[in-house]
Amino acid sequence: MTSIGFIGLGIMGRPMAANLVKAGHSVSAFSRSQESRNAASALGIPVVESVRAAVETADVVISMLPDSPDVEAVALGDEGILASLGPGAGYIDMSTISPAVARRIAAAFRDQGYSVLDAPVSGGEAGAKEGSLSIMVGGDQGDFERWHKELGAMGTTVVHVGESGAGQTVKAANQLVVAGHLQMLAEAVVFLEAQQADVGLALSVIARGLGGSTVIDRKTAGVLEDDYRPGFRAELHHKDLNIVNDAARTAGLSLPVTSLVSGLVQSIVERGDGGLDHSILVSSARNANAAVNA
Repeated sequence: MTSIGFIGLGIMGRPMAANLVKAGHSVSAFSRSQESRNAASALGIPVVESVRAAVETADVVISMLPDSPDVEAVALGDEGILASLGPGAGYIDMSTISPAVARRIAAAFRDQGYSVLDAPVSGGEAGAKEGSLSIMVGGDQGDFERWHKELGAMGTTVVHVGESGAGQTVKAANQLVVAGHLQMLAEAVVFLEAQQADVGLALSVIARGLGGSTVIDRKTAGVLEDDYRPGFRAELHHKDLNIVNDAARTAGLSLPVTSLVSGLVQSIVERGDGGLDHSILVSSARNANAAVNA
């Protein structure tokens, strides 16, 4: 049994922490939101009242937070994780943040003698609940091996992809692919509806062929019901695509389809729908075509 401090109890963090509890680990969890703390307690996750309380007796601390500034503040702040860790402990950030920020945080922890990994995830809320996340891990191979068991309680695919920051780089590429799949799903739905096809039946066939994807498997039911309750918020995908675009500009890359889909996701956020699931791209495509044909 490992003593784990868990910081961040949102849509993804809660089921991830719950799976660590189910695996037999001793978890002390904290979130800035009282609502999130209450929801975590209802799932049987032990909740404490501060970052320090979650961290100071932990063998390893895991964070699952929205964005780079949140992770920097919690990891490196005066009352944060680095300031509160005990000797020999480790830190795993499972948020999706900038690779450059991940490397900077890793350097700060290594300078103090702590093991540190960046381990962002893919699989959405469903994968977090099932414990079937894909986890892409950056950092030292020895640190990866040290904490592999704990990561395995949250995901079925746990892969060391390189040095610090590499996990975030692979996750950025993952988000690029997911956004592209979502937009093509949106356009496929619009096309099928215009041809009076049975959309559900058509997607079930497509899903079993070369056009199939986890996006179709996970998102079809909600799309057919016009149900866009967030499994992964569009505003977070917008943030992730900004990470991709910033890194691409720095590398001098041209990613035209990524730029197009980024603009579509940005428009969703700007109109106030960023809190909905990123599959809201389907509704946007429907609305755009309805306006053209009005």
